[in-house]
Amino acid sequence: MKTIAHRLALVVALFSASSPSAQPLDVDEQLKTFATCVGRLSAVMEHQWMFDGPASEHTEELRDAVLELVEAVMPTARGDEVLQWRISAKVAQAALLRRATFNTDTRDAAWAHSHADRLARDCTGLLLS
Repeated sequence: MKTIAHRLALVVALFSASSPSAQPLDVDEQLKTFATCVGRLSAVMEHQWMFDGPASEHTEELRDAVLELVEAVMPTARGDEVLQWRISAKVAQAALLRRATFNTDTRDAAWAHSHADRLARDCTGLLLS
């Protein structure tokens, strides 16, 4: 529990300090951001199972850390909504990864790879490790 609280405090501090006039994200925004990131990282992990098994273990650890953040800020009554955010983000990220991997249009594949990578990095950037 101490680890969760520490990570949450760091994330809130990062969001608050991103610019001088920035307001901290409210709990709903944090919850949606964290849930979306769990979905994205789940898709990355599953993609890595096919192409880079060892990397999937590291991604799983990162996903689990973001999941702890979800659990730390999620009210019990919001479980269905959070699950929907996770699933939607996972489906979108998986589509980008398939597009990047199996696309015959090399320019579009490169764009999809870059976009998928940036989205995943945005999520892992929430964690200080």
